[in-house]
Amino acid sequence: MVSAAFAFLLLSGFVFAAVNGTMAEVNEALFQSMEQSVQLAISLAGVILFWTGVMKTAEAAGIVSWLAHIVQPLLSRLFPEIPRDHPVFGFIASNMAANFFGLGNAATPIGLKTMRELRQINDDRDTASRSMITFLALNTAGVTLIPTTVIALGISHGAKNPADIILPAFLATVMSACFAIVIDRYYARKRNR
Repeated sequence: MVSAAFAFLLLSGFVFAAVNGTMAEVNEALFQSMEQSVQLAISLAGVILFWTGVMKTAEAAGIVSWLAHIVQPLLSRLFPEIPRDHPVFGFIASNMAANFFGLGNAATPIGLKTMRELRQINDDRDTASRSMITFLALNTAGVTLIPTTVIALGISHGAKNPADIILPAFLATVMSACFAIVIDRYYARKRNR
């Protein structure tokens, strides 16, 4: 269905450009965006490979298990389906820490590893478990203390005080995380009835 909608939007854009005589601009934008997407993919691949390696090293060194043990009491209330002392708690905590410090690119491979671990303890492999849904909601809300990407954009565009975004971004992400938890709990209870 998504493919059909995308194809419709793409074709209608080309038809609109042909009718209005702006096909040259569309071609130029198309090739520029292709070049930018390749550059983005290469830069993201490096970051994802680096942080995947860091997580593998942390896992082998026992850091993930140690972190899981520390955050177990808090996270076990948010994720009641996960068995006690399961290493996935360490991945969840690492993902939240990466988001907290504005390392969104680092949070991506950790989040993927977390979802793989959550899928392994899911009885129904074709349906997302309650823990998977809760994790996705919290990861999307992503409480962020230092929004590094927004600060970098502010600096690159000549903002006088690019760090002024820190407090509003922190408050907004805390509110979105609270709202995500409330909505997640509401639908979890509704599903269990």
